[in-house]
Amino acid sequence: MTEIRHEPVAPTRTQQLAPGAAIDAHRHDDHQIVYAGRGVLSVATSAGSWVAPGTRAIWVPAGTVHAHQAHGELELHLVGLPKSENPLGLDTPTVLAVGPLLRELILAHTRGPDDGSPERARLRAVLLDQLRASPQQPLHLPAPTVPQLQALCAILRADPADDRTLAALGREVGASDRTLSRRFRSDLGMTFPQWRTQLRLHHALVLLAENTPVTTVAHLCGWSSASAFIDVFRRTFGHTPGTHQPRDHTR
Repeated sequence: MTEIRHEPVAPTRTQQLAPGAAIDAHRHDDHQIVYAGRGVLSVATSAGSWVAPGTRAIWVPAGTVHAHQAHGELELHLVGLPKSENPLGLDTPTVLAVGPLLRELILAHTRGPDDGSPERARLRAVLLDQLRASPQQPLHLPAPTVPQLQALCAILRADPADDRTLAALGREVGASDRTLSRRFRSDLGMTFPQWRTQLRLHHALVLLAENTPVTTVAHLCGWSSASAFIDVFRRTFGHTPGTHQPRDHTR
């Protein structure tokens, strides 16, 4: 069994990660805000995974065992907060919206030296104020605990474009669609269509960070057309998929 690394203090810093690079499972005694200034970041825990492009940050509560994965050239910004200081009042990992002001505050806070100056304290205070006002985003892809759901979800993770019905997938894992539908709600807190859409959006963010053309992303993630994909993406993230690519590559 792999040993979980323990880092008592969550660092506040900027870190560069190459495409595909990972930070193995570890935990901090402090809370941490994880933000990708460039590229796309995924954070995995035993409860599931979270994906954050440049308009989102991930709140990782103190004590949470988590691992990072880079998609595209990743510029990782880490903000550590003492366990006693929880401006969000959250005890589970959560994706947060990052507007232009909060983005600049995170960049300035993680790039500047922690010199204990009054200017540094004011910057940190404004950052915390902006965090409190940041809306939470439903971008969590929960991990199943029921064996039949684990088998079904593994099939779709291997091929997000698999468009079989729940009944057809149920025949492969040995359960009825009614049973599986009930277990999706009880075990994962969402319906099967909701989970599959979340999976496809997570996969899409990864492909876009790797500069895959939007039309190809739509096909690989199971949308019937690029326009259908762009519509779902815009409604979820507030902008088009091309925003997340290293360069303009929408065809």
